[in-house]
Amino acid sequence: MKISLAKIFVFCSFWVILSSASSHEDFVQCLTRFSPNTNSITKQIYTPQNSSYTSVLESSINNLRFAGSSTPKPLVIVTPTEDSQVQAVIYCAKKHHIQMRIRGGGHDYEGLSYVSKAPFVVLDMVRYNKIDVDHEAATAWVQSGATLGELYYSIAQKSSTLGFPGGFWYTVGVTGLIGGGGYGNLRRKYGLAADNVIDARIVDVKGRILDRNSMGEDLFWAIRGGGASSFGVILSWKLKLVSVPEIVTAIQLDRTIEQNGTEILHKWQSVAPNLPKDVEIRVIAATIWKNRPNPVARTVLTDDSIARNRAEKTILLRFSGYFLGGQEKLVSMMNKEFSELGLTKEDCTELSYIQSAQRFSLLSTSESPEVLLNRTSFRIPFKAKSSYAERPISRKGLEGIWTRLLEYDPGTTNFVFTSYGGRMNEIAESAIPFPHRAGTLFMIYMRVQTDGDAEKRIEWIRELYEYLTPYVTKNPRTSYVNYNDLDLGVNNEEGPTSYKRASVWGKKYFKNNFDRLVRVKSSVDPGNFFRHEQSIPPFS
Repeated sequence: MKISLAKIFVFCSFWVILSSASSHEDFVQCLTRFSPNTNSITKQIYTPQNSSYTSVLESSINNLRFAGSSTPKPLVIVTPTEDSQVQAVIYCAKKHHIQMRIRGGGHDYEGLSYVSKAPFVVLDMVRYNKIDVDHEAATAWVQSGATLGELYYSIAQKSSTLGFPGGFWYTVGVTGLIGGGGYGNLRRKYGLAADNVIDARIVDVKGRILDRNSMGEDLFWAIRGGGASSFGVILSWKLKLVSVPEIVTAIQLDRTIEQNGTEILHKWQSVAPNLPKDVEIRVIAATIWKNRPNPVARTVLTDDSIARNRAEKTILLRFSGYFLGGQEKLVSMMNKEFSELGLTKEDCTELSYIQSAQRFSLLSTSESPEVLLNRTSFRIPFKAKSSYAERPISRKGLEGIWTRLLEYDPGTTNFVFTSYGGRMNEIAESAIPFPHRAGTLFMIYMRVQTDGDAEKRIEWIRELYEYLTPYVTKNPRTSYVNYNDLDLGVNNEEGPTSYKRASVWGKKYFKNNFDRLVRVKSSVDPGNFFRHEQSIPPFS
C-alpha cells in the first residue's frame, strides 16, 4: 500500500502534537505529585490553556524578535516561590525528557531563556526576588529573579553610601548579569558584578541545594561569569557591596563629526582606559538629522528612508560618563588628563548614587526611587554583536564606521565604545571565567533594530562586524557572552556537542577559560541536562 508524503507529514505532525500534549500533562501531574505543597505549586503553573499564559510569557521578552507567533512556545511556564518548587521542576523535566529553560530578567539577546526548538518548559524566576541588605556588613543576599532596579532600590533604603557594581539598565536580571560577568558604571573602580560575589545557593542536576562550601570552588568559579544556567539553577547570590560617595557626577557631552568628534574619539581610545579609577567615560555613536531639534530623539523607521540624501544626516558622539565625586574636581582632572574633550561644569550633573542609577536607566531623577521597581521597559526587535579592542582604531577605520551607520536613519542603530582599564586590569584573566582584562582598551557594542526588512538589517550588522575585523582582537576574535550571538556558533540541536564544535564560540567568549568550564560541566552535569544553543557542554 502506498502512502503519500502529504499523509505522512499530517500523521507525523498529529503525532508530535499528541506527544507534546501528553508530555505537558505528564509533566504537570509530576509537579503536583513531587511538590510538598500541591496547592502552592498549582498556583505557579501556566499552560497554554490558562488565560494568563500569554501575559506571563511575554512579560519578560525584551527582544521582540522572539515575540512573534512563529517563535516556539513553552509547554508549561512555572514561576516558583519556594526552593522545593525549583527542585520539582528539575526532577520532572528530567523524568519526562523535556528541555528546561531558565529565565530571570529576559534580556538575553537570542531568547535562549524562553525559546527552544525542542519541546520545553520555562522555569521563570520572576517571583523569586527577595533581597536582604546588611548595611553594617556591606553585604546583600539577592534571590535569583531580582532585577538590578530592585537591588539598587533595596540598597538605597539602607544606605546612601553603599552601591553595587552592576549594570546600567534597571530591568536586567541580577542572575543573568552575574552569569556573564556584568559591567556598569563602577567597573573601573570595583570590577564586574561577578567579581563581587562572595557566596551563592544553587540547585544542581541531582536536585541538591548547594552553597559555596558544599558546591566547591570549581563550580563557584564557573557560575560567576561562565553562564550560570549551564550548571544548575541559581537560587540566590551573596554580594559584596562597595563604598560610594553621597554625591556623584554624571557626564554628558555631545560632539558631531563636524565638531572634531572623530579626532576627540581617536584620542579617547588611549586616554579613557588610563584615567583614574573614579571616572569612566563611554561613547555612544548615533546617526542624527542635521539642523533639527532633539537630534537623538526616536523617529518612525522605514527602510525607504535609506535612499534619502546623506547630506541631511551626520554622526553625533555622546561622551557619557560617571565620576565618584563632585563636578569641580572632575572638571579640573579632565582638563588635565583629557583637555581635548573640553569638559565644563555645564556638561556635568551632581546626583545621589540612587539618582544616578535612575539617570542611566533613562528614568527621571525627579521621581521617587520606587520607579526602579517597575519591570516594564522599552522593548524593540533587534540583533546585536560585540567585540573587544586592544589597540586604537585608526581615524580611517572610525570614518568607515560612520559611513555604515549613515546608511540608516536616526534611532535604527546603536554603537557604543565602553572603556576598560583601572580595576579591570588588576584582576587576573583566570580569576573568573570572564577573561577580558589587562590589555583590553575598550569593548564595542553594536545593535540594529529589525523591524522593517529584518533580513536586510541583520545582514547589515553582520557586514559591519566583518568590517571591524582588522581593528579588534584576533586569535580568537573575542565577544562578550552577555551579548550572546548565535552567529558565532551553536551546539548540536540533538545529541552531544563535541568539544571542537563548542570551542568555535566558547573560545570567543571565554578564551582559555573555556577549557576549565568544560571540565567543571563534565563533573557536575555530565548528562548535559542544563543546556541551550550556547551552553557549556561536557566532554562527549
